[in-house]
Amino acid sequence: MSNSSSMPQFLLLAFTDRRKLQVLHFWLFLGISLAALLANGLILSAVACDHHLHTPMGFFLLNLSLTDLGCICTTVTKAMDNSLWDTTTISYKGCAAQAFFFLFFISAEFSLLTIMCYDRYVAICKPLHYETLLGSRACAHMAAAAWATGFLNALLLTANTFSLPMCQGNALGQFFCELPHILKLSCSHSGYLREIGLIVVCAFLFLMCFVFIIFSYVQIFRAVLRIPSEQGRHKVFSTCLPHLAVVSLFISTGIFAYLKPPSISFPSLDLVVSVLYSVVPPALNPLIYSLRNQEFKDALRKMMTTCFLRINKLHLFFCRTLIV
Repeated sequence: MSNSSSMPQFLLLAFTDRRKLQVLHFWLFLGISLAALLANGLILSAVACDHHLHTPMGFFLLNLSLTDLGCICTTVTKAMDNSLWDTTTISYKGCAAQAFFFLFFISAEFSLLTIMCYDRYVAICKPLHYETLLGSRACAHMAAAAWATGFLNALLLTANTFSLPMCQGNALGQFFCELPHILKLSCSHSGYLREIGLIVVCAFLFLMCFVFIIFSYVQIFRAVLRIPSEQGRHKVFSTCLPHLAVVSLFISTGIFAYLKPPSISFPSLDLVVSVLYSVVPPALNPLIYSLRNQEFKDALRKMMTTCFLRINKLHLFFCRTLIV
């Protein structure tokens, strides 16, 4: 294959060659997908239906749920299809689309996580300025900036990667179309260096966001330690520490996946790292950011109670109609 135009498809890395384990992987990913769909669907419904959740944090959680669903659907669904039908192929255009949408959602998600950290910082450290700094217009601008940043980052990296000639075969050492593995197939040295430069710049920007998150949490923890109530301190710590753990896992594994030296690249290690930053955080975000929040629990309980009452009324109506 002399260039990318003559490459009809790529070969993705299979989790295993044993049929029983392939079926097991399918059911595992199906469970993750359904759990993410259910949890994020509940969050979207709760925020849309309950006016008590029409807050800056609720607005950002709604956007985060959309990026979580996008990340899961972009990577996991194709892996499920390959495991179920015992295949590893993906078309050239399909690979380009998967790489673009994954970068789009993952970049937007990290931008939203940074914004949500800023929201917590203002709420805890500068509560008197909360309405001023996080008004409805400011929240809309920040969310739009997060989505625009994800789109531009994905467009730039994907377009530059798939414009390179590829002559090193078509086998990718990953279960989805990840840019570092696609770059290994390139035979353009100058283009490869240009793309690596773009990835380094993006990784540096993500690292700066991570530094901002760490700085914000340091200020939050300092403010929390001054709270006289032990129950109040425990409430904030129980929320903030899981946030920080997931963000740390997300950024550390993501930067490692994109910037690790080729000498320590192994298929099993690459699979584990990619799952840790592409599947685990989007699957855990609904639990950590929403379902641990008492307001969301109350909103979900109220919504489910209303749904059950309506179902019971509908059931009684049909029963009476049939009796008549």
